[in-house]
This record gives sequence, structure tokens and C-alpha cells, in this order.
Amino acid sequence: MNVVTLPAKNPSSPLAALSGHHVGIRVPDFAASKQWFIEKLDFRVVHEWPYADQKLAYVAPANDDHFFIEILGDGNPLPLPKPLWTDLGDSLRLAGYHHACFNVDSVEATVAELRRRGVDIVTEPFVLPAVGRKLAFFADPWGNLFELAEVVA
Repeated sequence: MNVVTLPAKNPSSPLAALSGHHVGIRVPDFAASKQWFIEKLDFRVVHEWPYADQKLAYVAPANDDHFFIEILGDGNPLPLPKPLWTDLGDSLRLAGYHHACFNVDSVEATVAELRRRGVDIVTEPFVLPAVGRKLAFFADPWGNLFELAEVVA
């Protein structure tokens, strides 16, 4: 079953102004994380600012001005480490935030380029007919998971 029809919008909702903007990730090394997004994913730094003893930045994909990753780094205490996933199934045992998803034209080509750049591929491309998508998962060096999604017929 492909997801092809969305329910009607509800502009009369008191919360109709809600819309997505960013997802935040806490990392122990701000500079290294920012550089990872720039070098491995070709992200652009949109804005940087301090907050208390932390450093923060919005980073955005090379060709998308509507969705950001907010990097929260450094500061005391440093965050507790997350597991470094090597299997998607294992990652599903941990409650809470799981991943952010990026749409791509070709999951296969994107995975090949990420692999060439030394990015950890957690799950090889697979088709999930229930949502009409080909998917794959990769991780940053701090255990944050990201999904790639391609619409398939």
C-alpha cells in the first residue's frame, strides 16, 4: 500500500500554525559534529550562536531551506554517549527520538556516495511496500541515526 492521499488539512485548528523546522542533536564535540555535516553530507551552516556554555548551530542540506538540524555541542556536563548502532533492529530497543529522515532521488546512489565519504551505513537499502519507499539508514559518529527515503512505484 503506497501512501498517496493525505487527510484533509485542518486550518481551523487552534494549532494550525504548527509546522516542522528542525530536529536537535546533542553532541560532545561541536566543531567535529559541524564539520562532519559539512564534509560528509554537504550541509550548509545557516546560523551559529552560544547558549550558556554550549555552542549551537543550524545546519541545512545542500538544497533545502526548510528543514534544519540543530547541533548542540560542548558545555558541561558533556552528554552521555549514545550507543553506536550497527543494526537497525537493535536501535529499535531504545525509547525516544530515533531518527530524522531525508528524501532522496536514489537511495542506492546516495548510500554509495555516503559510503565513499566514509559514513557508517547502518542498514543497506531495502523496500518497505507498506509506505511505498526504498529506505536505508546511516549514523553520525555520535550515534545519531538518519534515514534516507526514495519513493518507489
